[in-house]
Amino acid sequence: MQALFAYGFLQRALLAGVFIAVACAVLGVFLVLRKDAMIGHGLAHIAFAGVALGLFLNLLPLAAALAVAVASSLAIVKLKDRAGLHGDTAIGIFSSLGMAIGILLASMARSLNVELMSYLFGDVLAIEPLEVWLSIGLAATVLITVRLNYDQFLFVTFDRESARAAGIKVSRLDALLMVLAAVTIVLGMKVVGILLVAALIVIPAAAGLQVATSFGRAVAASAVIAVAAVAGGLALSLALNVPASAAIVVLCFAVFAALFLIKKRGRVPPGAA
Repeated sequence: MQALFAYGFLQRALLAGVFIAVACAVLGVFLVLRKDAMIGHGLAHIAFAGVALGLFLNLLPLAAALAVAVASSLAIVKLKDRAGLHGDTAIGIFSSLGMAIGILLASMARSLNVELMSYLFGDVLAIEPLEVWLSIGLAATVLITVRLNYDQFLFVTFDRESARAAGIKVSRLDALLMVLAAVTIVLGMKVVGILLVAALIVIPAAAGLQVATSFGRAVAASAVIAVAAVAGGLALSLALNVPASAAIVVLCFAVFAALFLIKKRGRVPPGAA
């Protein structure tokens, strides 16, 4: 672990990874409890088109992916409201289109394939200083926005109808949450890649919910688990020469599995008392 602070590229990876991990974990708790965990997979596919577009036009891939993902997240909300589609149907439509566009752009410019692979599988160790500060700024924005709307997000998560009856603009909050999810997905893909970014949102949140006794503690536990997985994954990558993205996700799952087994063993079977 000491080596993580010895090299500049590892320091950048750890700094950006910690902020991104916290943003993913905090938002993940809301998404998991709302049964919207698959949003991560859908928006990741959409972000793929944004990355391909950025590389094709010689733009900053993260910026292009962010613009495409945010615009698509708002379009998904509009499609759900106006077409009367379920959330997973709207996400499926846009995610399929995103993957198709990304593949078309990659095939039109074959020189993009190598660089595009780094976004598919993650390459946090190669993160640039500009990307670090962009990631920190966006992650901080996500966390501040969640904090400012925490009570309303919590109300809508557990009782949408009562929240609507209380005068809360549920549709606007849904759109805001989708935008935050899009931003978080784009940030997370630099750490674990487009193919695995949904895991960084879902697994720490699911793990935190195994042991938490309140919503606030679930959020805190999820953040701690995500940060520990990122730091541990970077250390394993350095020690064993394995991809950091895969190591991070495997560690997340290992923690989830351990907490799940502990919780299961701690339950008393009905009638045993």
